[in-house]
Amino acid sequence: MAKSALLKSSIAKKYWMALTGLFLCLFLAGHLAGNLQLLVPDNASAFNQYALFMTTNPAVKVLSYLTYISIIFHAVDGIMLAIQNKKARPIAYAKNDPSANSSFASRNMAVLGTVILVFIVTHMITFWAKMHFDKNMPLQTLSVTDEASGMKQDFYITSSSGQDKFLPVNQVDGENMVIEGNKFFITKPIKVEFAQGYKDLYKITLDFFRDAKYGLVYTLLYVLAMLALGFHLWHGFASAFQSLGLNNPKFNAGIKFFGRAFSVLVPLLFAIIPLYIHFTK
Repeated sequence: MAKSALLKSSIAKKYWMALTGLFLCLFLAGHLAGNLQLLVPDNASAFNQYALFMTTNPAVKVLSYLTYISIIFHAVDGIMLAIQNKKARPIAYAKNDPSANSSFASRNMAVLGTVILVFIVTHMITFWAKMHFDKNMPLQTLSVTDEASGMKQDFYITSSSGQDKFLPVNQVDGENMVIEGNKFFITKPIKVEFAQGYKDLYKITLDFFRDAKYGLVYTLLYVLAMLALGFHLWHGFASAFQSLGLNNPKFNAGIKFFGRAFSVLVPLLFAIIPLYIHFTK
């Protein structure tokens, strides 16, 4: 009974909000590190290998499931806290000046969280779901010309035992290709029945933000979502340490500074990525 009451108490909810929130901050940092590869021109191979690793590595899969659970728990817990706080004050104060007592972010955490949740769902449908389930997702190809023969052909970039291989796109008799430095050489003919290549998430991402009709809209909506994320983190990061009882006069200033820096830099760098992609066609 006591255990049930603890799980339902506002203190427990704030505790779990803090834990899941800080875990999601770690996820944001890791996800940003991978996505920054999109700022490197013509970086399809490296980014697609990263995407393949993130969707196939067993350890990463475990972390992914923890992330999904944390997002759901964080969202539901936040909604429950907002409802609970609303019920605690059913009648508004006669004189109330919220801006004098609290920041914009702290007063609108539920709204900001809802915007971010909608963004996450949309983002996962657009990219995550395609990477996992779209059987028609394009594979990465590389168009090359052999210096010796002058032959030009498109190749799938495939992976076998950790080594990249290059197999002809057409499922007919073709040639292997090897790379030495910046030169391409054709080797012995082989029979290609099927060539499974890296899923080209790099192309999907660039095409999405460079879409002729809606690319600018998608880019601006992404930037607005990152603005909401920044405000959410501005209040949430330091608040998480307070909820966990980790406040200490020796460290509070450092926690606040790091939290503010994190809440500005991480959303800003995320926002730069679609802007860079869209305006560097």
